[in-house]
Amino acid sequence: MTAEKLSQIGELPLLEQIRKDFSKKSKNVLVGIGDDAAVVEPINKYLLATTDMMVEGIHFDLRFVTSYQLGFKLISVNVSDICAMGGEPYYLLLNIAINRNATKRFLDMFFDGVKDAISVYDTGLIGGDLSSSNKGMSISATVIGYADKYIRRSGAKMGDKIYVTGSLGDSACGLELLKKIKKPVPLRRHLSPSIEKGKGGGVKTLCFEYGLSKKTIEPLLRRHLLPEARNPKDFVHAATSMIDISDGLLIDMSRLCSESKAGARIYEEKIPMSPEMKKAAEKLGISPIKLALSGGEDYELLFTAPAGRKIKAISIGDIAESKKVIVDKKGREKPFSAEGYQHFGRL
Repeated sequence: MTAEKLSQIGELPLLEQIRKDFSKKSKNVLVGIGDDAAVVEPINKYLLATTDMMVEGIHFDLRFVTSYQLGFKLISVNVSDICAMGGEPYYLLLNIAINRNATKRFLDMFFDGVKDAISVYDTGLIGGDLSSSNKGMSISATVIGYADKYIRRSGAKMGDKIYVTGSLGDSACGLELLKKIKKPVPLRRHLSPSIEKGKGGGVKTLCFEYGLSKKTIEPLLRRHLLPEARNPKDFVHAATSMIDISDGLLIDMSRLCSESKAGARIYEEKIPMSPEMKKAAEKLGISPIKLALSGGEDYELLFTAPAGRKIKAISIGDIAESKKVIVDKKGREKPFSAEGYQHFGRL
């Protein structure tokens, strides 16, 4: 049976299906999908808004990712920006430009990923736009949230401690593994048939060639394909500045320092790295610390807080007066710069 193409279905039936699938009303939404605009009842908090775009061939490659993973990740990366401001996500607007020859199954799987993500973050789809494209796929999401106290990148003070919420380099290592596998791995948030049942072809070959177990590579693949935003509720009361690690620790730390007009001292031995990442990196011949410092898309939160506060996170350094340096395990200082992913290269 030939897969049904979007061009055979038409825009209106697709939109009606989306409306039915996401009919559950979100918090304080008076009018959702179906009108010219959504209507939301105001909340007595600071309103936060963010948007992020993902373009085929730039941000994702459909040879390595499923449409389910694409939908889940799109929501997570936007929610992460709300979390990085100390907020909580409430509403989602979604824009999709997709080739008219794409299959309905492809789009259905994409929306399955979106559904699972908004379930994780307790947010709701309230509108958006759907368009055809001549070449490739482009998607963007706008997430609206609220915060009692918003945190900017510019609040770090001399003597503040620098924290991260979890291990770094896992996502970048997962990407390197995907490049070796050379095909999508159909992981979903709750299901992982190719990993668990050993039917993944490329996964099995990778494990054999590099002496890695599925138990080692699965969490790394998940960190890249299905990232989850970190909730700042346990430390937002103490944070003085914050950013999410989307492009790499060094470049995002540099951004925070630039906005705060401050320097930083990071201790290499304090940077958290998972046992799985260190083992996989070693087998692949890649430096684990390089992945942890420069690898992007971990979506951990990087923040500062005054010394002496009880913080549920991992301390990796201190805010300094001007210089940005890494201190190695022998106590030697080395200046660092904005090293990591940049859309248009170095300026």
